[in-house]
Amino acid sequence: MRFTFDHLVHFVGSPEEARDELRELGLHVVDGGRHENGGTYNTLSYFGLSYIELIGLFDKRLAEQSAEKYSLRDTFQKDNYAIGLSRIALRSQNLDEEAKRFKALGLDVNGPVPLSRKRPDGSVVKWKLLFAGNTEDKLDLPFFIQWDESDDERLRDLKEQETIAEHNRGNLALAAVGFAVENAEATMEKWSAYLDLEKGERFTDEALNATGHRLKLPGGDIVFYSPNGEGTVSETLAKRGEKPFIVDFSGANQKEQFEVKKAIYRFF
Repeated sequence: MRFTFDHLVHFVGSPEEARDELRELGLHVVDGGRHENGGTYNTLSYFGLSYIELIGLFDKRLAEQSAEKYSLRDTFQKDNYAIGLSRIALRSQNLDEEAKRFKALGLDVNGPVPLSRKRPDGSVVKWKLLFAGNTEDKLDLPFFIQWDESDDERLRDLKEQETIAEHNRGNLALAAVGFAVENAEATMEKWSAYLDLEKGERFTDEALNATGHRLKLPGGDIVFYSPNGEGTVSETLAKRGEKPFIVDFSGANQKEQFEVKKAIYRFF
């Protein structure tokens, strides 16, 4: 498999407020750290190695520095730091190879770029990022990450630090992230070609009044929803354009859904 789901970026304004809100819902959330050169900081909630990054600003001046095209900072700036789900990141073992492949597909490419973040305990986490895109696309592609540590090393370290721990709400797994788009089938076809992902089933989600098309991805699927009429998907498109708006979890003690900082967290 070329990619694995790595994390979902949820811009929340105050990571501490979002942390406390999710803890009240029965999720295990920890303080993350600061991106010293980017002006952002985060809290984190892990489901195995898939996680949600609850991100906010500590220095808007730093965050508004010139941004590389298709980067996360570029997305934040274009969104005017709007609260809500922002982007997803996919994990790779070889970003240099992926950069060549994306260029061959005709995409604009930035990176890989080495980055780091200081944890609250003073230790430093290191990774590389790759950004790719097409100016004609309304929906930003995922960005891509390669961690310095292997998956096994990261899983062991994160469990030892209790960053990964049990959730009170159940034995949760991040099942899927849903995107509101105008044409779910066309978007699925395009992303399937770009990302070399297997296409899943077409289905109707009555609760969202939308038709979904799925891309299968280890660690959490990608689902594109087009509206069948009035509802959450049509409202998202009207207010934010083509964006992620919902995250689904499996393994919950009971079926529920909540709105958290302008996003839907849905438990099955």
